[in-house]
Order: sequence, then structure tokens, then C-alpha cells
Amino acid sequence: MNFFAIIGRVVLALFAEIGRVALFTWSAVSHIVRPPFFWRLLGQQMMRIGYFSLPVVALTAFFTGGALALQIYYGGNNINSESIVSTIVALGITRELGPVLGGLMVAGRVAAAIAAELGTMRVTEQIDALTTLSTNPYKYLVTPRVVAAVVTLPLLVLIADIIGVMGGFVVGTTSLHFNPGVYITNTANFLKSSDVTSGLIKAGVFGFIIALMGCFHGFNSKGGAQGVGRATTNAVVSSSILILASNYVMTSLLFAK
Repeated sequence: MNFFAIIGRVVLALFAEIGRVALFTWSAVSHIVRPPFFWRLLGQQMMRIGYFSLPVVALTAFFTGGALALQIYYGGNNINSESIVSTIVALGITRELGPVLGGLMVAGRVAAAIAAELGTMRVTEQIDALTTLSTNPYKYLVTPRVVAAVVTLPLLVLIADIIGVMGGFVVGTTSLHFNPGVYITNTANFLKSSDVTSGLIKAGVFGFIIALMGCFHGFNSKGGAQGVGRATTNAVVSSSILILASNYVMTSLLFAK
């Protein structure tokens, strides 16, 4: 009976956590359309989440595109490799690798920073002070971060797509000695706007997940410095898992025949 009691406690704790996340999500989303709007805070968060994440996302996309080109070339046994490499690199970057790797890199950087910042504010009672001063903490702390992440992550992924395809082009034309004109022509002929759009839709969802998980764990942290550390870890882990899970769901919906 103790075994079933343990299972029951785990299941109840899981549903309780899902309920807390759902209520937090509703509070965050509902305050997006309610005044007042803190435009200055929104601009600051867009800089922190988007602009300062650009170098790591760009480097990740460039080397991923180059490595993907090499793997496809050597795995294809050189059979019409010029056409295959350019096509698969473009599709792989725009549909999957650009948004997923970009989302994971931003999750490791942004979700941890948000959870640490809000967690420190929680344990030092700064969030309680906002409530005392009649300032809604969801409106002031959560909403700008969520909106900034949803807006900036598709822009980051769009730049990552361009740089990733460029990385495949650089490796293909220098290391694999492809004809630059043919490589660009094959990429332009096979790449569709729907491929890029699907990746940007994923990026918007990933941005929402990253900001939401960072805010949720930081907002509900407790236990001093150790609690802030746990919140930071939980934010990165939960956002990464949800990114991979939601990517599978969206891929099955967007490309279902």
C-alpha cells in the first residue's frame, strides 16, 4: 500500500503543479491587454532577451549549418550531393534546427536569468513591496518579459536561419568545392516561404514557453539562495523539455498531410 501511496502523492503533486502553471499562465496572458502598459520595461526586456542573445544564437546557427552540410555530403555517398546538401541544409535549418537550437540556447541564457532575477526579488520581498505600492507584479514583472520573448525570438530565429544557411554555403563552396551559383540556385528553388514561416511560428511559441517558465519558477521561488538556485535550474530544464515536446506537436500539426 505504501507503493500506491507514493504513486498517488506523485500524481497529485503533478496535477497541482499543472494547475499552478495554468493559473499563472492565465494571469500573465490576461494582463497583456490590460492597461497600464510599461513600454520602457518592454523595450529593456527586448534588448536583454533579443539583442544580447544574438551572438550565441548566430554562432550556433553558423556552425550547425556547416556541420550539417558536411554530414549530408559524406553520408550521401557523393550522389548528386550538391543538390542534396543545399536543399537539406536549407530545410533542416529553417524548419527544425534554427528554431529548436535557437530556442534551447535562449532558454539556457534567458530563462535562467529571468528565474534568478525574479527569484531574488521574491526572497528579498521586493515583489511583496510592489503589491504594497499598488503595482500589479504580473503587469510589471511578467507581462513585459513574455511579450518581449514572443516578439524577439522569431526575429532571432529568422537571423539564425540566414546565418545557418550561410554556414552551409561557406562550407559547401570552400571545403566541398561546390559551385556557388548552383548552390544558391538549388537553395532558392527548393526553399518555400512556408518552411520559413513554420519555423517562425515555432519560435514564437518557444519564446512564450521560455519567458513563462522563467517567470513562473522565479515568481514562486522560496528558501533563500538555495531556492533561487533551484528555481533557476527548474526554469531551464522545464523550458527545454517543453520546447522539445511542443516542437514535436507543432511539427506533426504543421506538416501533417
